[in-house]
Amino acid sequence: MSASLNKVILAGNLVRDLELRKTPNGTSVVDMRLAIDDSYRNARTNETIERTCFVDVVVWGRQAENCEKYLRKGSPVLVEGRLQTDSWETKEGEKRSKLLVTADRVQFLSGGGGGGGRGERGGQPEHDRRAETGAEPTGGGRSDDAEPWSDDDNPPADSPF
Repeated sequence: MSASLNKVILAGNLVRDLELRKTPNGTSVVDMRLAIDDSYRNARTNETIERTCFVDVVVWGRQAENCEKYLRKGSPVLVEGRLQTDSWETKEGEKRSKLLVTADRVQFLSGGGGGGGRGERGGQPEHDRRAETGAEPTGGGRSDDAEPWSDDDNPPADSPF
């Protein structure tokens, strides 16, 4: 018997404003892209190297609605979830796949870039800005009507991922 664990915890900032969509059965879904900064010191040159990792996250149900309502580009968030593989075929028949995170919990963090909370998009206090976990449909992170992107391995800016 083998043991396995699929758990991801990420803290980063939203790369763009969120857009809430609905599945054909009415379930809310939002796709977010996180920028996660990292740095390390090169042992040979003693130079600090900074890099940014971009991670795609899909959020379902009421939690997706709360994210769209309170978060903006630059908002800091903590995401707990699991890795999933998203696979599709291009118009040219090429098979593509990528990893994404399906969120089980999204916690809104205070401070940082675009923030949400008390602005034009809502009045929830800073200390109580955690999204509630909503129901999640079974299956992968893409909706059936999502368009695959071009031959480039990175999705275009208007991609749902």
